Amino acid sequence: MMGNAVRERSLREGLITALSIGGFFIILGLVFAFTPAISQQTNNFFSDLTTVKFPFGNPGSTVSLLAPAHPADHQGFYAAVMNFLIGIGILQIIILALRLAVHSRINRIAQSVGDLIFWLGAAIVANVFLLVGTQSGWFKFWSALIVIIGVSLIGRFFVYLLKRHK
Repeated sequence: MMGNAVRERSLREGLITALSIGGFFIILGLVFAFTPAISQQTNNFFSDLTTVKFPFGNPGSTVSLLAPAHPADHQGFYAAVMNFLIGIGILQIIILALRLAVHSRINRIAQSVGDLIFWLGAAIVANVFLLVGTQSGWFKFWSALIVIIGVSLIGRFFVYLLKRHK
């Protein structure tokens, strides 16, 4: 009897994982299908990457970081990235709802909550900073993304805390 429950839970988790992987490829395909000249935009973006001096530490100190030389020229690419992030965020909402519906283990639910926070947070940050099209926006995007990773980890912690509190 116990073996059947374990197999059923494993099957459910496997189906959710398959939906997650399949959804990723569908979203990626949709972004490529509905963004005109995305291949050319991607090539232009990566060929425009160069090292840029960024102030760091003591006054007058700099560090060389990778950034686009002309960030305003890549609005189409940034919009495609933002659309991808939004799509993955919506997929994570569906995955979380499924995990809650099938009573997945707490670590899977916590992972889904953290992933949801990260992907939707990254979409918001891309909209706020990348679409500005400036060097400073580029660096603010990456800084904010690091903060979003921290918020995502805290979100996971609160799921564990909530479970423990019940």
